[in-house]
Amino acid sequence: MLIRRHYVQAGRPLNFSQFGSDNGTTVIYFHGAPGAAEECAIFDLYAKEHGLRLICFDRFHGDYAIAGEAYYQLLAQQVSKQAAGKQVDIIGFSIGAFIALQTCRYLGDGVRNLHLISAAAPLDAGDFLENMAGKRVFQLAKTAPILFVLLSYWQGLLALFFPNALFRLLFAGAAGGDKALSVDRAFQSGITQVLRACFIGRVQGYVRDIKAYVQPWKGSLSDIGVNTHIWHGAEDNWSPVSMVEYLQLAIRGCTSIEIFNGLSHYSCLYRAAPEICRQLGAASGDSSKYLGGIDAEN
Repeated sequence: MLIRRHYVQAGRPLNFSQFGSDNGTTVIYFHGAPGAAEECAIFDLYAKEHGLRLICFDRFHGDYAIAGEAYYQLLAQQVSKQAAGKQVDIIGFSIGAFIALQTCRYLGDGVRNLHLISAAAPLDAGDFLENMAGKRVFQLAKTAPILFVLLSYWQGLLALFFPNALFRLLFAGAAGGDKALSVDRAFQSGITQVLRACFIGRVQGYVRDIKAYVQPWKGSLSDIGVNTHIWHGAEDNWSPVSMVEYLQLAIRGCTSIEIFNGLSHYSCLYRAAPEICRQLGAASGDSSKYLGGIDAEN
């Protein structure tokens, strides 16, 4: 039997942003793509209310040569260091849910709960692409990677010089509750900051995540036994609700699904954030178990 081992350079720890309570129970948040650590600010108030310390790694910044399984192993090592020997809760949004799932494969029994919000399922698991708002981007990433990279750098220029234009471009097809969000000034300001943080100086990190996502990965879901909760908007046109049906069956540890009528991608994130923090806060008394995944000292 062939055994492949993936080694990660020790290197310095990934930069991260912290939200919520300074001394609360540690929760790891994986932002979307496009996305950035600023996205996690949505949880800040609720995390403080429920005694949670949210950590979001700046995974679009760093050594871009680390990719594939070595990338997920690196993230798992960083999670283990933050967990400091205890079980940890993980939240993943959109394509960040995909990265969270892959990272969990290297954390053994070190994850107490995994919450997937507006999760993107494997493209090789069904005919999802036709109904996705990011269809053209994903098609380019799959079939014309050079053109995809050029498109991403063009988005970076828009983020730098015309961020409002980039926002309008991405939300031109907003559905469900995202329509109302897209005309809300506070949301526009917050997402514009996220887009600038994502694309200005971090295009290669964004490209790495998208290229990884469009590759076949449905087989890896059989490795996920962690207690998994799925939150999704019924009107989501970024990650179609049909993806939920697949993920529910493919993730053997899936224990709950919440579908919000009338909500789409980001509106689901805003709706799920306070409820997830409430649940994690209530369960935090059981967080003292030993982290049995990757050694936190590695």
